[in-house]
Amino acid sequence: MYRKHLSSLIIFSVFSLVFISCKNKIKKIDKSSPKPNIVVIYTDDLGFGDISANGAKEIKTPNIDILANEGVRFTNGYASSATCTPSRYALLTGVYPWKNKRARILPGTAPLIIDTTQMTLPKMLKNKGYYTGIVGKWHLGLGTGNVNWNETISPGPNEVGFDYSYIMAATQDRVPTVYIENGDVVGLDPKDPIQIDYKNNFEGQPNGIDNPELLTMKWHHGHNSSIVNGIPRIGFMKGGETAKWSDIDMADHFLKGAQDYVKKHKNEPFFLYYAMQQPHVPRTPHPRFVGTSGMGPRGDVIVEADWMVGEFMQTLKEEGLLENTLIVFSSDNGPVLNDGYYDDAVEKIGDHTPAGQLRGGKYSLFEAGTHVPFITYWKGKIEPTVSEALVCQIDLLSSIAKLVDSKERVDDSQELLNVFLGQSQDGREDLIIEATTRTAYRNGDWVLIPPYKGPKVNTFVNIELGNSNKYLLYNLKEDLGQQNNLAESKPEKLEEMIRLFTAKRGTANTKVEQLELK
Repeated sequence: MYRKHLSSLIIFSVFSLVFISCKNKIKKIDKSSPKPNIVVIYTDDLGFGDISANGAKEIKTPNIDILANEGVRFTNGYASSATCTPSRYALLTGVYPWKNKRARILPGTAPLIIDTTQMTLPKMLKNKGYYTGIVGKWHLGLGTGNVNWNETISPGPNEVGFDYSYIMAATQDRVPTVYIENGDVVGLDPKDPIQIDYKNNFEGQPNGIDNPELLTMKWHHGHNSSIVNGIPRIGFMKGGETAKWSDIDMADHFLKGAQDYVKKHKNEPFFLYYAMQQPHVPRTPHPRFVGTSGMGPRGDVIVEADWMVGEFMQTLKEEGLLENTLIVFSSDNGPVLNDGYYDDAVEKIGDHTPAGQLRGGKYSLFEAGTHVPFITYWKGKIEPTVSEALVCQIDLLSSIAKLVDSKERVDDSQELLNVFLGQSQDGREDLIIEATTRTAYRNGDWVLIPPYKGPKVNTFVNIELGNSNKYLLYNLKEDLGQQNNLAESKPEKLEEMIRLFTAKRGTANTKVEQLELK
């Protein structure tokens, strides 16, 4: 009788320990705890192979690696598009960018492309009691088409859910080269009004073509209009001298903005979209980072961006917020070397492979265009995990809505909260990716690129675009570098993929498109 009782006790104890162990490992989110802060750190043109956590040997990114090694590092994480504006649109709206014809690379004078009535990530969080802010690159349009830069600009980030915005309107290589805080240009002298034109220069204003003697950075293609700080830009600008930014200080400037935002709102749940500008052109590292990578300005600004991530994380730690903050780190699209300026990015690349094992890059339908670094980190809540789950930035809206008990969902945005928290490997079944209005389809391990007319290689940036006169079909599990087209040898699989893609996308668009270049 005693032995029987002892055996039962032992069995009960073992099962109890297993249950407790499993429960602790899952680490369910305590609904009674304070609402978690949400931070999205978004880099610009950072490739899958540009961080050492993803295999980079020639460059070190120790601070990003901490996020990757102590969080969930996704090996199948995607941006929605191979260019910036569409990806940013999808990130904030949860809607495929190819559904919005205006979601293309925008000039600095473009109107806002997010409908002020539609649901957005910041709007959803604002409705749940969050203070919402953006610091950094916007590039989703401002105003209604005729912006007066000398008055409050509306609509913009504040009208689509952000309580606070401190942004540059478009990109670092485009005019206007000023910061905008809650719709107002920072530091503007009313006696020196800003004028912007993307077609015609203003009388008497120097430009990159006619005044090479004024340049500190030589343009390669497309960047030869107004000169600001010795750098030729896209578009023409006159006036606003006191408001113009300092390029070499931009990373520090946005970091301080992000840190100040955290410190100011640490006593309330907050959302911060920290949209960094690195390693987008023009690559202008602060002097303390010049030469740190051995790969020229592109490598130096990646080192700089990594340092900024470390400093931002230290601020969260010092403010006691690290254990109650979900951090998402990613990039808007894949890598590019020469994207408009001569800056030794090609000449000094050495053995570094920004795309890793992937084919293509920015602008491309091949994997490197959209297959990007993707990390989620939450100290004490997420166990270190390498996840092969298929996820996309478009899924963040519905997934974070689940986290904060919001009922908001967007059809294109799948609810994958457990995947982002590292508690499940059941990601998306399929995904439509985009590059300059062209679309392709991933389902499981398979990728289908339909025929597209046009150049096979963007000769300006030397990147394969994925255009072909025939279908391209790849099995990524066996051929991550997309070297073996299986369209002819796997006709049944090809037919299945075409059928599935067409059902979701509609008739594949194979007409000639005017490729957008930065």
